[in-house]
Amino acid sequence: MIESLSSKNLPAPRFRYSPLVKAGPFYKTAGMIALDKDTGQLEPGGAGAETAKILKNLLDALPDFDLSLDDLVSATIYTTSFDQFPEINKSWEAVISADMRLPARTAIGVNALPLNAAVEMEFWFYK
Repeated sequence: MIESLSSKNLPAPRFRYSPLVKAGPFYKTAGMIALDKDTGQLEPGGAGAETAKILKNLLDALPDFDLSLDDLVSATIYTTSFDQFPEINKSWEAVISADMRLPARTAIGVNALPLNAAVEMEFWFYK
């Protein structure tokens, strides 16, 4: 069974898609950019600040799906600013600690992202 899920703790989608889809034991987020859930505005401050906001939005919503970082299998990071990757990593490491089971991760450089974001991330969970 495939279910579309949403959370009041995530920014509302601007287009027609599900923020998260559950397919059996797998959960897949849509690509997330650093939007404020109340204003819908992009987080200022560059790639590091955007990464921190994406991860905060994710952490705020996980309880709504009965998920935790322990269920995280993989993350994909898209960025238009590979020169700012140290800041992306710093924000990542503030949430993903070395003492947890680490997820797989892929980073991809792209020319552009929605709403001129510098970072977009998507996540796979297994529960």
